Amino acid sequence: MATAAITKPGTGRERVLSLLLLLPSLVVFVLFLFWPLVRTFRLSTTGQDLFGRANRSVGLANFKAVLHDPEFGRVLAVTAGYVLLTVLPSILLALMLGLLLQHPLRGLRVLRSAFAMPFAYSVAAASVVFAALFNPAIGIANYLVTSLGFAPVNWLTQPGTALISIAITTIWMSLGYNMLVLLAGIGGVDEQLYEAARLDGAGTWRIAWSITIPMITPTLFFLIVVDTIHALQSFGQIHLLTRGGPTGHTTTLVYWIYHTAFANGASDYGTGSAQAIVLLVVVIAVTAIQFGVLERKVFYR
Repeated sequence: MATAAITKPGTGRERVLSLLLLLPSLVVFVLFLFWPLVRTFRLSTTGQDLFGRANRSVGLANFKAVLHDPEFGRVLAVTAGYVLLTVLPSILLALMLGLLLQHPLRGLRVLRSAFAMPFAYSVAAASVVFAALFNPAIGIANYLVTSLGFAPVNWLTQPGTALISIAITTIWMSLGYNMLVLLAGIGGVDEQLYEAARLDGAGTWRIAWSITIPMITPTLFFLIVVDTIHALQSFGQIHLLTRGGPTGHTTTLVYWIYHTAFANGASDYGTGSAQAIVLLVVVIAVTAIQFGVLERKVFYR
């Protein structure tokens, strides 16, 4: 008769050793996550003097000012538009490339490296490259547009194209990471499923739609959640390409916080902290909705 293994609790020495091993991570967590969050909550309930120093408690007045600000609705709309323009297109493009790269092709390793290369670029470097591409005088984007017989476009200074231009930049920067994650997910699909489908006469796209995509839904769900959070927190490309312009058409929640608390010598840290708490609530709410709605469609093997 088999006997169940009994796990003995660790000795005092083992507990101390465990705490010592966890200590560096706990210190980093407290210094760079927990304490800034506590500080933000505290600043969101205070008022500042001209130098940005907290000098009085104002309760929830900063939150009321944020929620009643005429700019709040427009900033939320810009942020939502930016998320919609970046998250799904980036994942779908990475998925299509990942499916294509699963087929035997010449120079497959070179292609995989080339498509994954954007993952190695910093936000600043990528933004500088796309600023040159979107330059109305010498950029490749306008060269292609004029070659098709259309008038040149002021990509980064025109309200109708500024947010789309930043979205294109973000999609390119996200493509490498998304594709690497999806390739790992596709590589984990059981080869026997493909063999059975081929024996039943299924074609390439039928296999992709009926087997590959359902089997990598956990990976797709992970990317949707992570990319959405990254989009809500985007700052570098917006600051370097448009600085929130023209006339606020690319001012997202994060850039709104920056403009309130830091830009042009501003020091309204109380209102900026309240805006940051609002952003935190938005991120938590969007993530909760995604878990509540999309996770039901995820197939966990």
